[in-house]
Amino acid sequence: MTVERTGVRLAGVIGATLLALTACNTAVESPEGTASEGAENFKIAFLMPDIASTRYELQDKPLFEAKLKELCSGCEVVYLNAQADASKQQQQANSAFAQGVKAMVLDPVDSAAAATMVQAANQAKVPIIAYDRPIPQAKADYYISFDNEKIGASIAQSLVDHLKKENMQGGLLQINGSPTDAAAGLIKKGVHSVVDSSGFKLLAEYDTPEWAPAKAQDWTAGQVTQYGKQIAGVVAANDGTGGGAIAALKAAGVNPVPPVTGNDAELAALQRIVAGDQYNTISKPINIVAEAAAETAYAFAKGETPAGETTLFDTPSKLFTPTVVTQDNLKTEMIDSGLVEASDLCTGPYQAQCQKLGIS
Repeated sequence: MTVERTGVRLAGVIGATLLALTACNTAVESPEGTASEGAENFKIAFLMPDIASTRYELQDKPLFEAKLKELCSGCEVVYLNAQADASKQQQQANSAFAQGVKAMVLDPVDSAAAATMVQAANQAKVPIIAYDRPIPQAKADYYISFDNEKIGASIAQSLVDHLKKENMQGGLLQINGSPTDAAAGLIKKGVHSVVDSSGFKLLAEYDTPEWAPAKAQDWTAGQVTQYGKQIAGVVAANDGTGGGAIAALKAAGVNPVPPVTGNDAELAALQRIVAGDQYNTISKPINIVAEAAAETAYAFAKGETPAGETTLFDTPSKLFTPTVVTQDNLKTEMIDSGLVEASDLCTGPYQAQCQKLGIS
């Protein structure tokens, strides 16, 4: 009986040992994309277009990096900002390819010029995810953004509804984004879908090179000189150009400043809304698109092919719905939601007006 029990124990030990060795061999031979093959050491490029919009440095970059770190502790983000220089962005893309990135997230300076980067990515067999701005002339592997056409329609409709409610007379100025940015073109299309049938005359329109607030400000100053009190409102495509328009109106002594739109919910824009200088903006919680981009890039790096929810410019796409923010819902959308801290918003000159809006 003792011998038999010993034999059983020995057989069990041998069986367990063989099972462990088999498991080890299986781990070593696991397919590419698993942790055992070093999949947690991917490099993923994150190429942003400029610093004129503060969101890229302050929000998109850290949020993307944090999400990728959560998904893949050993992965490395190769972050580069082109500072509104399309040629520089091409060089940065080539540098990223040379560093062996396994996927690239690209917010192009020039949507047309970005087609060459897509071609280079195809040659390097690096999946490319268009981010925020689409690439119409070449098919990226994926596109992630808020719905830009809907953004344009939303800010314009919000403004037009307000002007009609207040029985305001006059015409509109329309300040678009960069003429080289396909997303700006979509916003512009959305704005026109509302303005053209609004009953308000479009006094003048401007495509802002590089989305530069200073250029929007200079252009608006000229329009104030020409149209003066005829300006009932300004449809600006983002907070930077809207801020430039407001600066020009104030510098010209226009009082009160006519309603001006925006987009991106930058802190400075939210403060202008609190103060009554800017009428609206668009809440696009950057964490939504930044995290979606990180998840998608990581999936591509592992050899997966994420499915799109829709198609735009022949590219599988995921488009998120934006929210218009005015004084009426700023507290709910930005403060109560946790997107912005009241202590950051209600500084110095904004404290009293914040209290009037119930923000403390």
